[in-house]
Amino acid sequence: MRYIFNLKTLLLAAIVAVPLLFGNLVVAQDAAPEAPAAEAAIPSYEDFAAGPDYAVFTINNLWICLAAGLVFIMHLGFSSLESGLCQSKNTVNILFKNVWIVTSGILLYALWGFNSMYPGAGNGAIEGYFAMGSWFGQSLDDPAMTTNAYNAGYTWWGDFLFQAMFAATAATIVSGAVAERVKLGKFMIYSVLLVGFAYPISGYWQWGGGWLKAMGFYDFAGSSVVHAFGGFAALACVLILGPRKGKYTADGVKPILGHSMPLAVIGVFMLWLGWFGFNGGSVLSADPKLVSFVLVTTSLAACAGAVGSIAISWIVLKKPDLSMALNGILAGLVGITAGADSVSEASSVYIGLIAGVLVVFSIIFFDKLKIDDPVGAISVHGVCGVWGTLAVGIFGSVSFVTQLIGTLSIGAFAFVFSFVVFSILKLLGGVRVSAEEEAEGLDVAEHGAPAYNI
Repeated sequence: MRYIFNLKTLLLAAIVAVPLLFGNLVVAQDAAPEAPAAEAAIPSYEDFAAGPDYAVFTINNLWICLAAGLVFIMHLGFSSLESGLCQSKNTVNILFKNVWIVTSGILLYALWGFNSMYPGAGNGAIEGYFAMGSWFGQSLDDPAMTTNAYNAGYTWWGDFLFQAMFAATAATIVSGAVAERVKLGKFMIYSVLLVGFAYPISGYWQWGGGWLKAMGFYDFAGSSVVHAFGGFAALACVLILGPRKGKYTADGVKPILGHSMPLAVIGVFMLWLGWFGFNGGSVLSADPKLVSFVLVTTSLAACAGAVGSIAISWIVLKKPDLSMALNGILAGLVGITAGADSVSEASSVYIGLIAGVLVVFSIIFFDKLKIDDPVGAISVHGVCGVWGTLAVGIFGSVSFVTQLIGTLSIGAFAFVFSFVVFSILKLLGGVRVSAEEEAEGLDVAEHGAPAYNI
């Protein structure tokens, strides 16, 4: 009990101390914003607002802010899907983890991650591989942060908000895979490190202009940067954690059924809605042609993924499996995310269809290896994230070898980071609840209250 108290005290102290640590930096940036580049004659915000480009800039910025809101809705989708596919006795625990991931993740992305993932030219501590982060804030009086001198599509703050929602998604993927048996405090520490530090590092390699970007790797909205990253991080944690009690028996796999398929279906459709912001917002402007094209390829892939998973699971499992159909939708969405802006409509159908087939065989494969993933996150995000990235090299105009190097690099980094961190946490008191707590359910064992009072 003393160890648990100290662990929670340390966590709370860190949450309080970190903003104070950055306090001087915030004041300094507000008082003395960086001067704009000498060659860029940046107009004042008032002059820009009176100019002809202001209306277009306003629409573009509004779209990316709305897209950030749509990606935020995905966290409601993840919460509903994960809790629906798990037992009712673990619902509060799953919801609590999702609340923690979003709130702590956005704060840490502001405190360090954003300026590490997008450091700006020449600001990399190890150029192309790692950049030092800092508080994201900028002065409202700096015209470069609020006009098209910064970017033709959005302000500094719109950019941060949109990217912060992506960052939080990485740990949410892991949350579902480790559900029903992970210690809450240890997962909270792990998710802070994953979102706050690991995700911005590999994200910089591609979206921040790092070494993968330089070699021609392409990932439009994150099949690898977000989804494969989260999927392989989840795989490492699940390997250390082990399967749920009773899942694998001498007679084979014993299904542990979720308690609410309606909740799971709601979650998937909420995720599909959020993906319109995830992919559509990644255009980084309100360009009518490209945004509408991306939304169509995204939806076609989702539909094809569902059809592919329904057909294959019906053949292989001898029944129409709803959970496979739901994972097929998500598989199609993950698969198209890397190339939603660059492959044809027909190609998006093929990509989604193959992803839907892959996810069924992947889930069965991991079950045969006794790797227990209650929601199929490793298969949906890890396997289909890799497939979607490689598909750009097949159906698009980029190098397949470059795509392979990129997705394996991101996946390997996420796996190694998570394996090391989770192993250390296991040594420091364990990462798994006791057999008694697992049987009782984490709602009561960890939180002292069930989700449903009927």
